[in-house]
Amino acid sequence: MKRFDYADAFSRNIGWITPAEQGILRGKRVAIAGLGGVGGAHLLTLTRLGIGHFHISDLDRFEVANFNRQAGASLATVGRPKVDVLAEMARDIDPELDLRLFPQGVGPENLDAFLDGVDCYLDGLDYFAIAARRAVFAACAAKGIPAITAAPLGMGAAVLNFLPGGMTFEDYFRLEGQPELEQLIRFLLGLSPAMLQRGYLVHPQAVDLAAHRGPSTPMACDLCAGMAATQALKILLGRGPVRAAPWGQQFDAYRDRYVHTWRPGGNAHPLQRLGLAIARRQLAAAAPPVAPGPPPATPLERILDQARWAPSGDNTQPWHFRVRDPDHFEIHGRDTRDWCVYDLEGHASWIALGALLETIALAATREGLEATFQRRPEAPETAPVVEVALRPLPAGREPDPLAPWIPERRVQRRPLSTRPLTPAHKQALEAAVGPGYRVTWVEGWGGRWRMARLLFRNAHIRLTIPEAYRVHRRIIEWDARYSLDRIPDQALGADPLTLKLMRWAMTSWERVRLLNRWFAGTWMPRLQLDLLPALGCGAHFLISAGHELQGIDDYLAGGRALQRLWLTATSLGLQIQPEMTPLIFSEYVRRGVRFSGEAPARHEAASLAADLDRLLGDDGARRVFLGRIGRGPAAVARSLRLPRERLLQPD
Repeated sequence: MKRFDYADAFSRNIGWITPAEQGILRGKRVAIAGLGGVGGAHLLTLTRLGIGHFHISDLDRFEVANFNRQAGASLATVGRPKVDVLAEMARDIDPELDLRLFPQGVGPENLDAFLDGVDCYLDGLDYFAIAARRAVFAACAAKGIPAITAAPLGMGAAVLNFLPGGMTFEDYFRLEGQPELEQLIRFLLGLSPAMLQRGYLVHPQAVDLAAHRGPSTPMACDLCAGMAATQALKILLGRGPVRAAPWGQQFDAYRDRYVHTWRPGGNAHPLQRLGLAIARRQLAAAAPPVAPGPPPATPLERILDQARWAPSGDNTQPWHFRVRDPDHFEIHGRDTRDWCVYDLEGHASWIALGALLETIALAATREGLEATFQRRPEAPETAPVVEVALRPLPAGREPDPLAPWIPERRVQRRPLSTRPLTPAHKQALEAAVGPGYRVTWVEGWGGRWRMARLLFRNAHIRLTIPEAYRVHRRIIEWDARYSLDRIPDQALGADPLTLKLMRWAMTSWERVRLLNRWFAGTWMPRLQLDLLPALGCGAHFLISAGHELQGIDDYLAGGRALQRLWLTATSLGLQIQPEMTPLIFSEYVRRGVRFSGEAPARHEAASLAADLDRLLGDDGARRVFLGRIGRGPAAVARSLRLPRERLLQPD
């Protein structure tokens, strides 16, 4: 076995540094507090750079939740102290390293020893370890030790240097006397005044500063190590320039942007003070409506936790679950025909219930189970009951690839790209609905314009009848980005001014009538919620059955087909918005059912039903679902779902 040779091991560094500089690095001593995603990468990167002496500290042990980002985290190291594992990894690179371990972490009792003789400090502490971080940086300032903090943000990194005689950590971040949550907000904005990462946070519920929870990526941790190690090299070798606070830098690989930031006075700077005020409001708005409960622990609980995300009209979630045993539970449905004009004879609720069945079936496959369903024929159609049995998947059957997309499926009510769907997209979506169903496309500028005009006119009915007004009052949650059981107003697709006007009008039916009669009150909502989105999409589509929909089982089957198409679209990066009210009002007309006391609305519905038949050219009795589809970002404001515990009925 070949013996270790320092010069040979790090010879590929030569060129970017000189042989003499390599020797200097071998003699340097670096302290790293925290050996998680960032700190562990710091240690291994600097070891490969040829640094010869380290003080490393961490009091934690590896766990499975570390696997996505932390060097050293693996099944073989779960439960082992991080400081021991990283020391072994570093010595496997350079067995001649001088390593001093601080397995109890850093605190007042050992901070002097931890920083004794250190040439540079790299911050690898957990983001939420504010008190320990402040103590270490204060000690570095007192001892004249250069200190670097690098934060993994999204898929990028932000770096700040604090050099002897310059601006201190406390002078920059202004944390003294602030409550913990405010300190965390100030630390975040101080690190990244440009906030390059904010624009692509797709699941804001994952950020909960108060609960010490936030997302991370391995790319960000590795970028931190590269950027911080470069700053350390310049500091240790005296190869400048080294920009120190109030200068900072942030690179975001996802957005392909690199910026230098400059905040004289740090968080006391006027721009920072404004940014802090905005950040406080945004973080408050981004918080989920309820704190997450305990994670599901059994296959049945995990299936029900996924089942919650099935789509339902206006987020009504017309169902509850009753568990019989680990392999059996019941779905107790209820339709909303008694109060919702959009639920003609319970059809919309039945379609939603069908989507729930498909969601359960998909989720079960991830647990190695097959779900079978049996509707109780004696249960009334207004309150259907479906018995669900779980059994092992047949041999050779794999989890359904659509299952992971269940919680990602959402409604996008804002305009999308007008780029046409590809033939491959259409083929996948048409196959998704399964035998017995077909997908009809309305596309191209002409098709989208005809559909947009029809939806614009149809919206006039929706916004001028008291029957719909009562529904809208019930299903919209105002001043909300998320809602557990309604539609948040920020997900409607209207601008803030229109939302304020809508909220004012919907206080009473008299206001709605006043606004509609004298001020053309429906124009802005119809323009923003119907006309523009209908023009701004890749296509409109209709799912129809191969036979007339006659009873609840036909609608349940149609809902299952719908859910498979919607999840397929989500997996392809396509967004969908339902456009169901034209189908619903035309069905009222077809069946001769009076849906409103407003005669002009009924006459308009009859005219629109004829136009819809001409546009779609099919049998109205077979129609399951109408919607628009296209490329675009997922909606950031969305309806959430009631927690699993609230959907469970006692036995």
